[in-house]
Amino acid sequence: SGRSGDGDGALRPLYMDVQATTPLDPRVLDSMLPYLTTYYGNPHSRTHAYGWESEAAMEKARRQVADLIGADSREIIFTSGATESNNMAIKGVARFYKSRKKHIITTQTEHKCVLDSCRSLETEGFRVTYLPVKKNGLIDLKELEAAFQPDTSLVSVMTVNNEIGVKQPIHDIGEICRAHKVFFHTDAAQAIGKIPMDVNDMKIDLMSISGHKIYGPKGVGAIYVRRRPRVRLEPLQSGGGQERGLRSGTVPTPLAVGLGAACEVAQQEMEYDHKRISQLAERLVTKIMREVPDVVMNGDREHRYPGCINLSFAYVEGESLLMALKDVALSSGSACTSASLEPSYVLRAIGTDEDLAHSSIRFGIGRFTTEEEVDYTVQKCIQHVKRLREMSPLWEMVQDGIDLKSIKWTQH
Repeated sequence: SGRSGDGDGALRPLYMDVQATTPLDPRVLDSMLPYLTTYYGNPHSRTHAYGWESEAAMEKARRQVADLIGADSREIIFTSGATESNNMAIKGVARFYKSRKKHIITTQTEHKCVLDSCRSLETEGFRVTYLPVKKNGLIDLKELEAAFQPDTSLVSVMTVNNEIGVKQPIHDIGEICRAHKVFFHTDAAQAIGKIPMDVNDMKIDLMSISGHKIYGPKGVGAIYVRRRPRVRLEPLQSGGGQERGLRSGTVPTPLAVGLGAACEVAQQEMEYDHKRISQLAERLVTKIMREVPDVVMNGDREHRYPGCINLSFAYVEGESLLMALKDVALSSGSACTSASLEPSYVLRAIGTDEDLAHSSIRFGIGRFTTEEEVDYTVQKCIQHVKRLREMSPLWEMVQDGIDLKSIKWTQH
């Protein structure tokens, strides 16, 4: 079946949810192990060899992260992950420049931690413009242009969306922000290491990075903060002044080393991974759509990262399909919001009908996904969609040529 055992004989589902998290690349684990055992010094201890060797490892990792995005290593600050990086970028810039600037621009389809950081700033008296997105999930650059105000301090637009995989026109957004002399932040957690990113070429001033989305360890990330033109932040956390005072607290050397190694591996494998993942994604979508009618792909077909595929299966409840596909690990949206029964706010923002929003499944294809796993997922998916539709009165009505929109449903 292509499923993996977990040691005690039980079969675990095969993993198709790489947007939620990724397995640790074995090469990354190898780089980390010495710093979990032999080299355990505090990288900020300046008086002995234990500190120096940890510090050297931390600085090497900082360079590896910087190299992946075309930055200077002094512009990389280690954090606990992209959520912290996003909070630092948005609250940090807003609060530092608040005496003169009180306005921020973002989009309605950002990750929750960006939207929540903006909501929190609104209670502090900042104004936030939440740009809508077009049907294809991309922002309208003219609407962005029109949103600037004399006191706008920051624009925050994610690179690749975690639910529908669309890729925003980061290059153009960077140009526009630079022309307006406004800082540009991008949450690149789903893009780093998967598509080429260059902070100078794209005119990015702040960027959020996560370790566990790129086959690195969980609990570590980074924020890129541009030195020229210099971006100033008010730190969220007070303490011993580590990480240039922007993020106090001892840097966890093994995690930083893991993030660095993950970035280096990603840089080496990026072209190969992208090509392979594109082929597997194409295979998955083509096979499903050939066998099953009324399947909608959410988000733009062209401007996207191919490893994130969000499909709506009309007349089927997404949750029922997930239950039926219990031997494949999939999700209907982001892990962060999967506990709520609300349909995804990202799908709502692209104008997906309520019923189609409830019937969507996200397929994640990553570095270690095999062709067998894709074929198994496709076969099970087709089988269960057909079965669930045969049980659905709505499907029956549609087959009889009834337009569901014309029906007056009575409320009992």
